Amino acid sequence: MRTDSSPGSLPAREHLPAAGAGTPVLDVVVPVYNEEKDLGPCVRRLHEHLTRTFPYAFRITVADNASTDGTPQAAARLAADLAAVRSVRLEQKGRGRALRTVWSASDAPVLAYMDVDLSTDLNALLPLVAPLISGHSDLAIGSRLARSSRVVRGAKREFISRGYNLILRGSLQARFSDAQCGFKAIRRDVAQVLLPLVEDTGWFFDTEMLVLAERAGCRIHEVPVDWVDDPDSTVHIVRTATEDLKGVWRVGKALATGSLPLDRLARPFGDDPRDRDLTGVPQGLARQLVGFCVVGALSTLVYLLLYSGFRHFAGSQLANALALLVSAVANTAANRRLTFGVRGRGGAVRHQAQGLVVFGIGLALTSGSLAALSAATSDPDHSTELAVLIAANLAATVLRFLLFRAWVFPDAPPAAPRPDHHPSEPHLPDPQRTWSDAR
Repeated sequence: MRTDSSPGSLPAREHLPAAGAGTPVLDVVVPVYNEEKDLGPCVRRLHEHLTRTFPYAFRITVADNASTDGTPQAAARLAADLAAVRSVRLEQKGRGRALRTVWSASDAPVLAYMDVDLSTDLNALLPLVAPLISGHSDLAIGSRLARSSRVVRGAKREFISRGYNLILRGSLQARFSDAQCGFKAIRRDVAQVLLPLVEDTGWFFDTEMLVLAERAGCRIHEVPVDWVDDPDSTVHIVRTATEDLKGVWRVGKALATGSLPLDRLARPFGDDPRDRDLTGVPQGLARQLVGFCVVGALSTLVYLLLYSGFRHFAGSQLANALALLVSAVANTAANRRLTFGVRGRGGAVRHQAQGLVVFGIGLALTSGSLAALSAATSDPDHSTELAVLIAANLAATVLRFLLFRAWVFPDAPPAAPRPDHHPSEPHLPDPQRTWSDAR
């Protein structure tokens, strides 16, 4: 049943109820390629740990990525020996492809994966999936870079991991701390919406999924882990890093051009207090004001630099008009995306046209100030001109914010739900159906 019935435009996350015996609530995927030596010990250790500590029924799925050794036979033996284990064979390589295939077909409401080397201590598994079961979070990741994590690995891998996450923060504005740790979980209802948008089929799959989830407003829970590097890892560091950087460029370009349909995914997975229709509470005023001030400060700096440049070959009025026009177009575009959260190209022309009207008002204020200065003194120095323009721009900025909020980017009314639309609910298999039946 729902844990939060308060009013809101979105359905509340569901706490997954305790299911009947044999019904898998958790599906842990172990993607492998040529791991016939390590597969058996890994799966048996994981199975023993889950049997002893996990309070729900579970499943372990071995996803064989086109192995050429005895891995398929080892996986088949495990599936025959352990009732909660199954194996899936893929004829193409790619960890991302394996996870997408198994997660898309799974009936378990919580989906997870871990690397076959079990570098991550299994005691973190229950803390990883508990927030997803409770409905608190949408995804969960293990983090080797959290302050309380205990990590044993070489300096080379430590440098690469931290450098990669710095790149993600700087280029994609990612706020999660560790994209590459092979220890993650996701609710199935969230995966059904996100996975079709993830293009990568290799090692960048994790990063792309997390970036899109974060941009879509999903809540990502991070768990500090104890992690010991596997010296026999078969991951090719240089090739993987190259593919990851290509993926960063591709996703960054898609986000910058608005080609991803994230506007329709914004906070789709649970009740958000910011979406509630509460009378007397202004929606997002503080955040919009901060964003507008930041954009305004940068726009003013750009404007002053442009004005100083144009002033070398034009009079003060023409230089002011040109500088204000260029900075106004950039200001409207930045406020549209960053301050008022309008994504995609829909309405962009109309917004720019309305922004130019606001620009005209600002131009009248600043031009009037320059005219008043010229009337007061026949040859004002450059510093005086800049001081007058700054004061006039401050007044124009206040008016611009009010016009942007009330006219150009007003709060859109909540869309009425379509009659044929029903929010997706986490699905639990029939409690009467046993795992042996499912197989």
